[in-house]
Amino acid sequence: MSTQPAPPRRIGVFGGAFDPPHRGHTALAQAALDHLDLDLLLVVPTGTAWHKSRPLSDAQHRLAMCAVAFGDVPRAQIDDCEIVRSGPSYTVDTLQALHRAYPGAVFFLLMGQDQAQRLGTWSRAEALPNLASLCVAARAGSEAQSQEPEKAHGLQIPMPAMPFSSSAIRAAVAAAGDTSTMLAPAVARYIAQHRLYATILPTENPD
Repeated sequence: MSTQPAPPRRIGVFGGAFDPPHRGHTALAQAALDHLDLDLLLVVPTGTAWHKSRPLSDAQHRLAMCAVAFGDVPRAQIDDCEIVRSGPSYTVDTLQALHRAYPGAVFFLLMGQDQAQRLGTWSRAEALPNLASLCVAARAGSEAQSQEPEKAHGLQIPMPAMPFSSSAIRAAVAAAGDTSTMLAPAVARYIAQHRLYATILPTENPD
């Protein structure tokens, strides 16, 4: 009696600075798990961010915040591969490493619309579609603004409108403002406990 081979694992890859991780991040993670029928979602905090004009918070803080932010998201797992790897964090290198770590898996690279618009500036961006299906958050009430994912046969993930940004949250924390709609309580407590974002650079770019 022959048996059918098991289908390949469907693995999502969600990278970012996560400085801090907010409700928009976890909403995208949950939407991707549901819409793409993922077996596993790897949340990959950036190591050395070559594209950022500001230094990131300490990697261990960002890992810890991701652990509490995504702790209730089923099938989500924090992966520190970019943090332990030396040198700049390039997504193409991460995907190649994950192919070696999960042989035979099918990968889905998650990104927001802002990231999709800048896809052409990524290192070796032309190689990405061969490593993963590109999946872009399509927020309610907005049009698909980037043509790059469509050129690469990308997928759209339906998302509710959640206009949060980590830079706005950092500014709110520095000004002792209300972040309750943007952050999970556990993340807010961690930030307060470790006195993160007490000061920010006035010229900081949104992210």
